[in-house]
Amino acid sequence: MTVTSATASNSASATSQNTNAAGRGYADLGQGDFFRLLTTQLMQQDPTNPVDNTEMLAQMAQFTAMSNSSEMSDTLKEISSKLDMLNATQSAAAAADAARDAAAATATDA
Repeated sequence: MTVTSATASNSASATSQNTNAAGRGYADLGQGDFFRLLTTQLMQQDPTNPVDNTEMLAQMAQFTAMSNSSEMSDTLKEISSKLDMLNATQSAAAAADAARDAAAATATDA
C-alpha cells in the first residue's frame, strides 16, 4: 500500500510539472526538463525489471547531441549578427569616405 501511495504522489508531482511545461513547445524544452523526465522515469520503474542501461545511455547521448547542436546554432546566430553589424559599420565608413572625397574634390574645383 505504501508503494501505491508513493507512486500516486510521484505521479501527481510529475503531472503538475507537466502542466507547467504544457504551455511551452518542444523547442522550449531544455536540459532541466530532460533530467526531470529521466528522474521521474527512474523513480517509476519496476525494481525487478529496471530500464536497460543501453537505452538510457542512448537517450542521454541523443540529448547531448541535440544540446550541442542547439548551442552551436545559437553561437552561429551570434556570429552572424556580429558580421552584419561589421558590414553595416564598414558600409557607413565607406559612405563617409566617399562623401569626404566628394567634398574635397568640390572644394578643389572651386
